[in-house]
Amino acid sequence: MITLPKLYAILEASRFPDTQALCGFADELVLGGVTLLQYRNKRGNAREMLDQSRELKRHFRNSVQLIMNDRADLCLAAGFHGVHIGQDDLSPEGARKVIDDSRVLGVSTHNPQQVRIADKSSAHYLAIGPVFPTSAKANPDPVVGLNGVRAARALTRKPLVAIGGITRANCRSVIEAGVDSVAVISDLLLGPRKSAEEFFRILR
Repeated sequence: MITLPKLYAILEASRFPDTQALCGFADELVLGGVTLLQYRNKRGNAREMLDQSRELKRHFRNSVQLIMNDRADLCLAAGFHGVHIGQDDLSPEGARKVIDDSRVLGVSTHNPQQVRIADKSSAHYLAIGPVFPTSAKANPDPVVGLNGVRAARALTRKPLVAIGGITRANCRSVIEAGVDSVAVISDLLLGPRKSAEEFFRILR
């Protein structure tokens, strides 16, 4: 079973002009204490995604856990530590066939039924959300709120990540609702090192 850090940082590739800027931002997060990074690219093609993810892997080697969003094939090709899949991606069983048993598998869920199904899969951890309104997705699922987080926690003993609209102002309440980790995109963008350090101080 994976041990998740309190802060699950997501690198949204569309927020950066190029790979150098992406890696520079990731460096600042790591200096702030981040030990796990998810690479997320909803707009790029497979070649761009593979080039960027291979550069991240070369840059950090094995000093940081690297998780690929959506693409189990690119996780394998880039040598990432794991893949995180959504409800519209490969099934957990399908993703597991692509990656081997040594790699981490995470699954997004948005309601109790999805949590129950994912809990029975080979996923190492589950994500629940969006907890709060978010601009990170074009068509987000309905907000689950803190009660949705508590309901998910009651349905699984697997490590649980909360995602969606999480900031330094509300992250403590999300952890107190029962998750192991909070996934953050937007509230890390301005001053990433300082922001990460503040998250860890709040989440201690």
